[in-house]
Amino acid sequence: MSKRKRNESEETMEILWQTPANPPQRQDYIFRDGIRYVRPYYFEFISHAKNRWAGKTIVDLFADEFKGRPRDYYVSAVKAGRIQVDGQTVPVSYVIKSSQKISHFVHRHEPPVRAKDIQILHSEPDVLTICKPASVPVHPCGQYRKNTVISILQAEHDMEPLFPIHRLDRLVSGLLILARSASKADIFRQQIESGEIKKQYIARVRGVFPETEQVANASIDYNPREGKSTVELSNNPNGKNPSKGKAACTKFTRISTNGTQSLVLCEPITGRTHQIRVHLQFLGHPIANDMLYLSESAPLRSIEGLSADRAASNSRPLKEASFNEIQVPQPSYELTEDFHIDPMCTNCPNLEPKGYDGHEEGLWLHCVKYSGPDWTYECPYPSWASLC
Repeated sequence: MSKRKRNESEETMEILWQTPANPPQRQDYIFRDGIRYVRPYYFEFISHAKNRWAGKTIVDLFADEFKGRPRDYYVSAVKAGRIQVDGQTVPVSYVIKSSQKISHFVHRHEPPVRAKDIQILHSEPDVLTICKPASVPVHPCGQYRKNTVISILQAEHDMEPLFPIHRLDRLVSGLLILARSASKADIFRQQIESGEIKKQYIARVRGVFPETEQVANASIDYNPREGKSTVELSNNPNGKNPSKGKAACTKFTRISTNGTQSLVLCEPITGRTHQIRVHLQFLGHPIANDMLYLSESAPLRSIEGLSADRAASNSRPLKEASFNEIQVPQPSYELTEDFHIDPMCTNCPNLEPKGYDGHEEGLWLHCVKYSGPDWTYECPYPSWASLC
């Protein structure tokens, strides 16, 4: 964690520029109205210039590739030394060369998540099982670093290292298995790859689901730009699918119904992105609160976990400033107890990043059971599983 100071003649204040190596702390979190926020912090994003970036000026590179902030911001950031090349301040006309190290020092605002506690279900010397709350991503990715299951467990329970042996989408809740050593994680990985592990979810879906077992055996193609999967069916007599979709299979069994909605047991045989969600849509019974798959014409959304630099937002232009003028944040007298306002930040004075569109509801999709050759872990049903 590097430090930068104001001139010695002024009051001494320090900015701590964090990197992924800095562990999360309990005091990093702010809780308001059932929502967990991360106190904004200074962070160094590091990337290495790709071949296609070579020949662009430093400002053109950021303006073209990272559209989450306006061009004026990048001009100011380069002049202020918040964007550097190979550890050095460069002029706005600097031309990038392939493989150069590019650092972007930002005042980072993470999206909020629900403040529901992470329930520890079972703790063993080499395995930890928890009930993951909806809205919280499993591990650091994109805009999320401290507001993740791994970081929260580290900050609030002093648990590290932890190795997730499977993943749950951010909006999905339920059983999450974490190995406590790399060797144990490798054993789980081998069992998954050999098909020895069975998994079960429950979903609350629209309509009266059929009484008999339903099997969705349809390939899935995931479009990362849209953040959405689609089912692809084979038109060939031999059943082979020439498309880019991946083979996928899920078994579904109705647990109960109230005549309007149904509770369904979901057993994915494969593990594709959004597999259960898109297969339920394919069968005509989408998850009842899944806005992405309730309609074929669902609007495109931003990619979950999109990086802060690429998140779409309307940011205000910034006046030019020297590094000495802007490097030390000024306190907000209304929010002093929470965090300091950075005059160059395109998100301040808000806690959440620009472009964040409100507090999302967790999906009615919940992981309830994982079982292997000689082990089984389970998670209690959530409150929405009652159809009364």
